[in-house]
This record gives sequence, C-alpha cells and structure tokens, in this order.
Amino acid sequence: MDASRFFARRAAYLRASQVRELLKWIGRDVISFGGGVPDPASFPIDELRRIIDEVLEARGSAALQYAPTEGIDELREELARFVGRRGIRAGPENVLVTSGSQEALELLARVFVDPGDVVVTENPTYLGAIQAFSVYEPSLVGVPMDEGGVRVDLLEERLRKLASSGARAKLCYVIPTCQNPTGRTAGLERRKALLELAEEHDLLIIEDDPYSYFYFEGPEPPPLKALDKEGRVIYVSTISKVLAPGLRIGWVVAEEEVVEKLAIAKQGVTLQSPTLGMHVLLEALRRGLVDRQLPRLRQIYRVRRDAMLSALEEHMPSGVSWTRPCGGMFVWLEAPPRVDMDALLPVALSVHKVAYVPGSGFHVDGGGRNTARLSFSYPPLEKIREGVARLAKLIAEAAG
Repeated sequence: MDASRFFARRAAYLRASQVRELLKWIGRDVISFGGGVPDPASFPIDELRRIIDEVLEARGSAALQYAPTEGIDELREELARFVGRRGIRAGPENVLVTSGSQEALELLARVFVDPGDVVVTENPTYLGAIQAFSVYEPSLVGVPMDEGGVRVDLLEERLRKLASSGARAKLCYVIPTCQNPTGRTAGLERRKALLELAEEHDLLIIEDDPYSYFYFEGPEPPPLKALDKEGRVIYVSTISKVLAPGLRIGWVVAEEEVVEKLAIAKQGVTLQSPTLGMHVLLEALRRGLVDRQLPRLRQIYRVRRDAMLSALEEHMPSGVSWTRPCGGMFVWLEAPPRVDMDALLPVALSVHKVAYVPGSGFHVDGGGRNTARLSFSYPPLEKIREGVARLAKLIAEAAG
C-alpha cells in the first residue's frame, strides 16, 4: 500500500535535515565538519553522575514523575536568575522549559505562524528554524548579512516594500551572537537599530541564542532581550552545548501571555520536558557547574577555531573566502561561484573522507550552492588540519 496518498498537505514541507544525515558519518573514517556537535571530552560526566545520584537519592520519586508542562517551578526560578545575569529581566512566570531549543522553535511557529504570514530571517540562517517554520507555510523573506550580522538597512528596505504593498512582517528570526551558520555577531548599534525597526513596523523578534556562551573576543554584546523595553523579543536558549545535548533542555523567555500560549501548544507536542533532565539542570545551576563550564568551553573552542582558521589560510586556494568568528562553533566558507558544494558533497564523503554542510540548506531563497558551513567543535586539532587540507584539495579540483 502507498501510504503517502494519506499524508497531510503539510507533509510536503517536511525535509530531512542535512546536518542530521551527516551525523551518521561520525565515528567512521570521515573527518566531520558537519553537525555543531560538542566535544564529548567537555561533558562534565563525573559531576553529572554525582548530581544524578543525589537527585535520585533525595527526590527520586519526583525526578521520575510527570512534571508541569511549563517546567518545574524551581528550575524556572533558577533560569530566570541565570538569564538575569545576562541582563535579561524575567521572573519564573516568563520562563518556559522546552525539550531543547528546537522544540521552542516548533512551538513558536505553531503559535504564531499562519499560512502566508511573512517571517523575516537572516540569509543564510539556521536550517532547523527553516524546517520548523516551513511546515506552517509562511512567506520566508531572507535579508543578506555582512560581517556585522544582518543588514538592517536592507531589512528596513524590505519592510518598507512590504508595507507599500499592503503586507507586513509578523516575525523576525535572528541569531545575533555567533550566528549559525556564519559565526557572525551583530554589534550593539546594529542590535539597537533592529529593535527600533521592530517597534516601527510592529513585529516580534525571535532571538535564538545557543552560542553566545562561547564568545571569545572581549565583552560580548548584550542579548537583544536585555535591550527590549516593549516585550517584543522572545528569547530562546539551551543547555545542550554547555552541559550535554542528551539532557534535552532548553527554554523560552517571553511575556507571560506568550509563555501561557506556548505551554498549551507544548501539551499537544511533548506534554513536558524530561523531568530528570530538569532536576539535573536545576542542581547544575545551583552548584555553579554551568558557570564553571563556560570558561573551560571557551578555551576549548577558541583553540579549535584558531586551528581551523590557520588551516584555511594555509591550504585554501585563491578565490575562497571564509568568516572569522569571534565565538561559537562555525566558520562559513564561500567558494568561487562555479563550485557547487552541494554536488561535491558525495565526492567529499566517499573519496576525500571529509564532511561539511552545503550552504544552500541555510538559504531561504534557494541560493548559496557555492557555500558551506564548517564546524570546528567536534574534531580534534590534527583532524581539523587534515580535514581542511582534504577539503581544499576537493575545491581546488572543482575550481579547475
């Protein structure tokens, strides 16, 4: 029987993630610059083991039981304090615990996006966000970036053009710090300009912030949410890159009415986030484990970023350019226009034994076939150097 004839129309918008597919190559003889996978050596396994043992000993029945959809109260309070140290004013009523930040994006799309709604994004942008939004059939409008993040002058131009045609944007999705996929960071003035545009054109901003914890170069700019005076910014983050992805805990910080509606949506998706994971994160925050992890992780990923940038300088042929991120996990590579990084991926995997994510999947307009995202977070230093050399050889052959 052909079950596909029963699929809902929205199933046509479901696409497999290139990143998730490339994760299958980890552990083989392929050097992977694919997923933004944390270094397993960074996981604080011994401390997490002690926390889990103590949680199960002291309150095992609660930690293994169902929990409120919004998250356990103590964790919401602790997360409000945690984001408060980043300048974000929030109480526990403003916090919703999610199963990673990806669920947060799905819930936001479910609650806010109707078919045809205009959602503005950086271009390129996180492909998981494209996946989450696309199922709800919005009109995705990509705004080009430069080294300072999203071009607010071009954003203003697009917003005015929409207004002149009788349309308007509802949401603007951005990753202003150590952006995925480019690694770029928006400065303070650009952040202020973005908030001014949101106010002028009456739209909401979704700020996705998984990577600012690994900001290497001086004081990091404040989150957009810390500058938000009107409640227009919905802030999303996660513990996946700091403690361990397997905990599957993220959070949303927003106005109370938004949190309430997202919680209702969550009841129909996951009902709640993992109770044991919530208790583990609660104790990790209370005991200072999260704060102790951050300088350690910054050092690990700074060294790997430097190794990748050095290898790119040494090996890449002329005509190839790349970003120089001040943090995060990614470098964005742009090959000459005639080089099709989508078409080269099978050759990269089977012949050169190196994996990357083709950049086209991060574009909302079908462009970017000569671009690629390289993650430096997972491979050891010698593998980074070797993998870049292999990739440079592949690109040089394709460029002729």
